[in-house]
Amino acid sequence: MAEENYEQPIETHPWEPFIPEGAKILIMGTFPPQSKRWAMDFYYPNRTNDFWPMMALIFFGNRDALRLPGSKDFDLEAIKALLTEKRIALNDTGFRIRRLMGNASDKFLEIVEPVHLDELLARMPECHTVATTGEKAAGVIASLTDTQLPRMGGMVAAPDRALEIWRMPSTSRAYPLPLEKKADYYRTMFHHAGIL
Repeated sequence: MAEENYEQPIETHPWEPFIPEGAKILIMGTFPPQSKRWAMDFYYPNRTNDFWPMMALIFFGNRDALRLPGSKDFDLEAIKALLTEKRIALNDTGFRIRRLMGNASDKFLEIVEPVHLDELLARMPECHTVATTGEKAAGVIASLTDTQLPRMGGMVAAPDRALEIWRMPSTSRAYPLPLEKKADYYRTMFHHAGIL
C-alpha cells in the first residue's frame, strides 16, 4: 500500500497590499482564511471575524455600519472609503504559508515566507505605525524588525527607524474577548497614531 502524503500545499497571499495615499498606519494579520470562507475578495473576508464590525463600532458607533443594508455581507466600497479617508493600509505577515491542519487557525499555520516588510514600508513613506492583529502576526513582525514581542495592547519602538509596533488582540471569534473590548484596544492605538 502506498504511503499517503499528508503535506499541505504552499499558498501564496491572494491580494496585493491595500495602500491608500499618505498611509500612516499598517494593520497586519497573519493570512486570509481559505477562499471558501470569504464573503468578499478583500482583507478580513470572513463574516464571523470581528475586524469590520469592530472598525464600524470605532469609527461610526455602529457595528453594522460597514455591512450592506439589510445584509450580513460587508460593504467593500464603504470599507475602502474608510481606509482611504483614515489612511489605513492593510497587508498580512505571511506571504507564503502552509496550513498544517488545512484550516485558518494561526496555531497550525506555518509561515514559509514572511512579508517583505522593508519593501512594503518603502511604499508608505508616511507610515509610522504597524499594528498586528494577533500573537502570531506580532511574532513575525518582531522577528523581522529585531524587536521584542509587545504585550497585548502594547507598543515597542523599532530600532534604527521611526516606527512603532503595536500588538492588538486577534479579531477572530476564536479569541475570547468581547467585540467592545477589542474595540477599546484598537481605539487606544488609533488615538496614539493620530487616526482618531
